Amino acid sequence: MNLAYLPSPSQGVWHLGPIPVRAYALCILAGIFTAVWLTGRRWEARGGRREDIADIAIWAVPFGIAGGRLYHVITDPELYFTAGKQPIRALFIWDGGLGIPGAVALGAVGAWLGCRRRGIKLSDFADAVAPGLVLAQAIGRWGNYFNQELYGRPTHLPWALRIDSAHRPADMPTVGLYHPTFLYESLWDLGVMALLLRLDHRHHRRLRRGRLFACYVLAYTTGRAWIEALRIDHANHFLGLRLNDYVSLTLFAGALVYLIASGRPRPDDGTPYPPGKGKEEAPKPVGTTDVPARERA
Repeated sequence: MNLAYLPSPSQGVWHLGPIPVRAYALCILAGIFTAVWLTGRRWEARGGRREDIADIAIWAVPFGIAGGRLYHVITDPELYFTAGKQPIRALFIWDGGLGIPGAVALGAVGAWLGCRRRGIKLSDFADAVAPGLVLAQAIGRWGNYFNQELYGRPTHLPWALRIDSAHRPADMPTVGLYHPTFLYESLWDLGVMALLLRLDHRHHRRLRRGRLFACYVLAYTTGRAWIEALRIDHANHFLGLRLNDYVSLTLFAGALVYLIASGRPRPDDGTPYPPGKGKEEAPKPVGTTDVPARERA
């Protein structure tokens, strides 16, 4: 019997009169607002305007939420569309089930629409948002903690997570302690954010036009691979691997190919970054003029 373990929250929903306030939703919202704040700061530091990020987020966030849910439903349709299931529950986002690959993919479509409205290159925005995006994932993962879901295999480690009997696997009703994979992924995401910020600080010129975002994909999918190996929640398997493993491998390979194909960056050609916000010219000394000297003589 373990003397040390992480307790699960006693509840994940509170009611303000007839209105349910769900911890899962609060975690998602906290992640979104934090990502917008951090991205706004990074964009402003590059000469852009913070309101650009807010405008893009109006498009990217709804697309991302829809994409995350769509990915979950498509990859696990038997949870909603087989005999005895309730298809309407596919719309119950508050019960959990937002696939990050789908959220990022469809969120990128929304971001592209927002970028077009502002005259911003999507690749520039992607580099600015990468640290904030993975920070949002780190915060959002705590929603799984409140829902007591997506935990790992049984364990007796001191940081094991105690799961209430109502949320345990049907074939392990007497086992109470499991790997807190939500915590593992949250900590990994924070490490990825720190790595991206460090890389961007030291190699800003080399990691432009989508290259920093590719580093995010490489780092995140690497962590997701070993975390998936611990999880025991429902998932479709092919050749012994979970479907999410194949998605991670595909994304990792795509990001690696992009970094290799983009090669060594060209010397700074003066292209403004962000567009329309180039380097400011130094003020001319008082009394000088642009007229050539021979014409002033």
